[in-house]
Amino acid sequence: MRKCSLTPLRGRPGVEFVNYHPERRVDAAGHVLLHTEGEELGARDAGRPILVLDCSWRRVEKLLATVDGDPVRRRLGSFTTAYPRKSTTFADPSTGLASIEALYAATVILGEPDPSLLDRYRWSEEFLTRNPVLASSVEGPAPGSS
Repeated sequence: MRKCSLTPLRGRPGVEFVNYHPERRVDAAGHVLLHTEGEELGARDAGRPILVLDCSWRRVEKLLATVDGDPVRRRLGSFTTAYPRKSTTFADPSTGLASIEALYAATVILGEPDPSLLDRYRWSEEFLTRNPVLASSVEGPAPGSS
């Protein structure tokens, strides 16, 4: 279960991975940081690079300490994860998503859905079933929507 949901994106054009090191700085100027705090992500954020911190919830502040450039914090709204989380040391936020889920949701919200992001995500079908508004971007309009 400790496998990163973003691992299948390694080497993909347009996706950059930066491994954490306490002395390494990450320049996030002009980026949108997906976070549980801040205003909701929306059309005004389109075209800006997205920064996803892929770590356990208890490590977020430690990783944020290495981020420069004051990225704009944006939250995603209410989506339900399909990733089977079970922490024995830290309470997971009720709205927390797997990193790949958050990245995909952001592309949908920004009007640039990229279903291929979910191609190798084990729980993609369950994720889309739990979040029909996101599934409609993959399959066309949801039944009954106009």
